[in-house]
Amino acid sequence: MESLKLFISLFLVSFSSWLIGVESDHFHHNNMKRMRPNRLFVFGDSYADTGNIRKSLADSWKMPYGVSFPGKPSGRFSDGRIATDFLARYLGIKSPIPYTWKNYAGKERLLFGMNYAYGGTGVFKTFNNPLPNMTTQIDYFQKVLASGNIYTPSDLHTSLALVSNAGNDYGTFILQKRLMTEFPGFIKQVVDQTEVNLRRIHKLGVKKIAIASLQPLGCLPSKTTSSSFKHCNASDNALVKLHNILLRRAVAKLNNETKPSTFVILDLYKAFLTVLKNKRAKTGVTRFVNPLKPCCVGITSNDSCSNVDKKGEKKYTICKDPKTSFFWDVFHPTEEGWRSVYSVLRENLKAVLI
Repeated sequence: MESLKLFISLFLVSFSSWLIGVESDHFHHNNMKRMRPNRLFVFGDSYADTGNIRKSLADSWKMPYGVSFPGKPSGRFSDGRIATDFLARYLGIKSPIPYTWKNYAGKERLLFGMNYAYGGTGVFKTFNNPLPNMTTQIDYFQKVLASGNIYTPSDLHTSLALVSNAGNDYGTFILQKRLMTEFPGFIKQVVDQTEVNLRRIHKLGVKKIAIASLQPLGCLPSKTTSSSFKHCNASDNALVKLHNILLRRAVAKLNNETKPSTFVILDLYKAFLTVLKNKRAKTGVTRFVNPLKPCCVGITSNDSCSNVDKKGEKKYTICKDPKTSFFWDVFHPTEEGWRSVYSVLRENLKAVLI
């Protein structure tokens, strides 16, 4: 692991001067006439899924998920609203309807876009193999467009796509017990496939695309439980930094090749850490007393949020007020956590208004 950390450190340093040039060029590229997108198309995983995953496959359809909003489970991996909802709110539109519910929604409701994200998925096949990875999600999008019944090419030109990758590919890598020395190469494969996905969405007609950077995985409660939720895992976060540097390079290349189109990174890594380290109340950002401790946890290491025994007795505990916690369960933020993250991202989000 020490040699891997050294490799990553040297890799990060090698890109530092290059990144300065990227930031300058990207600012110039984004300093153009702005127009707010009026529909949202979403691709990704549980950080963006608002109800696509089947009820039989996910905790997100069980109590106490959804306890804050809408008051019952809705397929969101949180106590309430998640990233997709807050981005839609920022755009001034309703949260896009999940793809699997499209036949039950009126045409007017579909005009706000569509959400193709499925919890547990990645850019490749993950431990949730039956679920559609991002390539398949884009296939669904392409079929909807090909039908010609809902969206026109001009609709796409005034739309925004959100692409979420919260790390399920990397979780699968670890579960497969592959050599850690292979990790940097696998990270490059994930980012390369992400670039392919971004190009494809752009080619289908969406010219404004926001891609979330990888959040600090080492700060998730699943990783901080060993320190009683006191300290982030530095080794995991070093790997995340490598992912994010390669992602920034890919996005810079896309912006140079597709002007005046816009690909913008929503910097979840920085936003998460800003909130988690917030000692004083920043405007719009909640100060969480124990930010690494989740609100909803299993009563044993074998249990998780929403588990019940054969008698229906709860195998989890929940905090008194989810608004006091940044994390809902061991992987996902609370609604208040996401609200604070998107408050930090407000300046970052201006880049999607071109």
